[in-house]
Amino acid sequence: QVQLVESGGGLVQAGGSLRLSCAASGSIFSINAMGWYRQAPGKQRELVAAITSGGSTNYADSVKGRFTISRDNAKNTVYLQMNSLKPEDTAVYYCNGDVTYYSDNSDRKKRDDYWGQGTQVTVSS
Repeated sequence: QVQLVESGGGLVQAGGSLRLSCAASGSIFSINAMGWYRQAPGKQRELVAAITSGGSTNYADSVKGRFTISRDNAKNTVYLQMNSLKPEDTAVYYCNGDVTYYSDNSDRKKRDDYWGQGTQVTVSS
């Protein structure tokens, strides 16, 4: 009932910037925390950045000072601004949302964790 659609990935040179977007759609009551994760080849998936419904943020140490997470609650959208990109940032980036939504077109609410399909970010040296 809820879908997260990502956009903004691509190929960029080291030192460049990209902005990722993730828009949630469906019978959404509220979105609690949202976050961005990434997974590089041969590596474990890791949390990159997270933001609460109230706007509190936290970041992985590896991206602090370079990445900024933000959200537009009216649009059910979360963004990740990535600056000063490094080759080690190359990964598939996944959007995640802790979503409370209306089930079966009713007033019954459920809360589930949803993932986007992933978007490739490649940083060349």
